[in-house]
Amino acid sequence: MNNYKLLIQYDGGRYKGWQRLGKGEATIQEKLEHVLSELTGEAVEVIGSSRTDAGVHALAQVANFKTKKNLSEAELKQYLNHYLPQDICVNEIASVPDSFHARYHAKGKTYLYQIWNREHHNPFLRKYSMHVAERLDLSRMQEAAQHLMGKHDFTAFSNAKSNKKSMVREISSIQMEDKDGLIQIRVTGNGFLYNMVRKLVGTLLQVGLGEREADTLPQLLASKDRGQCGTTAQACGLFLEQVEYSL
Repeated sequence: MNNYKLLIQYDGGRYKGWQRLGKGEATIQEKLEHVLSELTGEAVEVIGSSRTDAGVHALAQVANFKTKKNLSEAELKQYLNHYLPQDICVNEIASVPDSFHARYHAKGKTYLYQIWNREHHNPFLRKYSMHVAERLDLSRMQEAAQHLMGKHDFTAFSNAKSNKKSMVREISSIQMEDKDGLIQIRVTGNGFLYNMVRKLVGTLLQVGLGEREADTLPQLLASKDRGQCGTTAQACGLFLEQVEYSL
């Protein structure tokens, strides 16, 4: 079997997320598998590094698939970008060892969240950022973010339905930057729970708006009470920006 690694960008605005759902549901995985199955004549499964939610975008999603066919990287990339919808693009393709698994071998991920922080919305950013009209206190948000660093049980910041898997994750970096009204928040960690980044951002927004004190976040983490965290930030502002591998 030949194993191919893909680096993919997509605008998730019109999709139900990455993961394949029922028949007729538009997902990124389904679109890729359909085109690859047409090319190879095989039932192809595409494995993504992250199961991004409905409406979430990717600047650098990593995926892999296996096929009996021996295809050149150039031929494969040309075919995919010709037949995929215009809101999905495969930027790189590489032949990798059979053991490579895009999800299981990922060691870290960085998500970018964008907030347009001006009185009026920006027509050119409305699909790729959350609009917050009230001025945010970025210094207070940065102070609060320090309490989220390190290894914690992030149950309070997740909508994960299963209680069987560990809710412990480690965040190594939270960086914030204000680019003339466009606030960019980058969160890097060894893994993320369902809705975790969007709930983290929603809680940091509470702090930035003066609705919550920064020093209440340790208590929130310890409580594991999902009802105490902020509202889940909008999907349109979230991007999977980078996936790290040890090899």
